[in-house]
Amino acid sequence: MTKNEVFGKVSGFIDKDTEITGEIKFNDSFRIDGTFKGKILSGNTLIIGENGNVEADIEVRSVSINGRVKGSINTKDRVEIFSKGRVTGKIIAPKLIIEEGAFFQGTCQMELKALEEKNQNDLSEEKSFS
Repeated sequence: MTKNEVFGKVSGFIDKDTEITGEIKFNDSFRIDGTFKGKILSGNTLIIGENGNVEADIEVRSVSINGRVKGSINTKDRVEIFSKGRVTGKIIAPKLIIEEGAFFQGTCQMELKALEEKNQNDLSEEKSFS
């Protein structure tokens, strides 16, 4: 995905002069240009615009970040941090793309499912040798 890519149907939008606290669940893409604190859940794409300021636990398919995010991000597909993006916290994702000029401070865990399956198989093998 690129900054200029059309993300399909956007099911919701928080504008730059709006502040919301709580939980957001959505089916299609969702864009945040305002301030949000809480939890975000979806099987689709979250877009954080340049004016977006998010402090949340995020669980989505993918996220594209041009603003600020503080908290945990857990995706099934990818995390993209563009040059104006600022992320502080924990990222769990199969793919992490950080554009030159972006900021990321925290931890990143990649391919979580593959790692869990490998650990599960290793435990099974150890038990069969006992």
